[in-house]
Amino acid sequence: MRYQISGKQIDIGAALQTHVQTELGEVVGKYAQRPTDANVVFSRSAHEYVCETTVHLSTGLTAQAKAHATEIYAAFEGCCDKMETQLRRYKRRLKDHHKDRSEPVELFGASSYILASDGFESADEPDSLQPMIVAEMETKIPSLSVGEAVMQMELAGAPVLVFRNENKDGLNVVYRRDDGNIGWIDP
Repeated sequence: MRYQISGKQIDIGAALQTHVQTELGEVVGKYAQRPTDANVVFSRSAHEYVCETTVHLSTGLTAQAKAHATEIYAAFEGCCDKMETQLRRYKRRLKDHHKDRSEPVELFGASSYILASDGFESADEPDSLQPMIVAEMETKIPSLSVGEAVMQMELAGAPVLVFRNENKDGLNVVYRRDDGNIGWIDP
């Protein structure tokens, strides 16, 4: 597994990097078969350290976890515990997903835009109804079944996931509703 361990305005020492590789390798190896890479980012938020971890699995799915603590090692341990909980919860489904799928998840490219929100918050009328584009990025849309999409959304901790439905060959959306249930939009 490839590791990318970095810090945002924090020096990450060799001891912390070794600790992260050892502990994360154990957790991910225990529950996921053939993980491809892991991205661990440490940062500061006021007096706390923040650890964000993203692990890409060979099945094409992604697991994410985030934790805060007053010490950097404690932040990583909390993040690692959350990752282990997610992977343990979905272990059977991850194995079933890999068994049923002969090839990795197919990804399609799409454009993603970040729009400025300051025009909508002011009391004055905006000059134009056209939103101001702050950033333009490339994103990937996976080709999944509805069950796999819900699992991917849960693993990533995302509130919404856009995916290409394998069964109907069209774009679909799954999202977390305010009542805790999952919504599915199938146009």
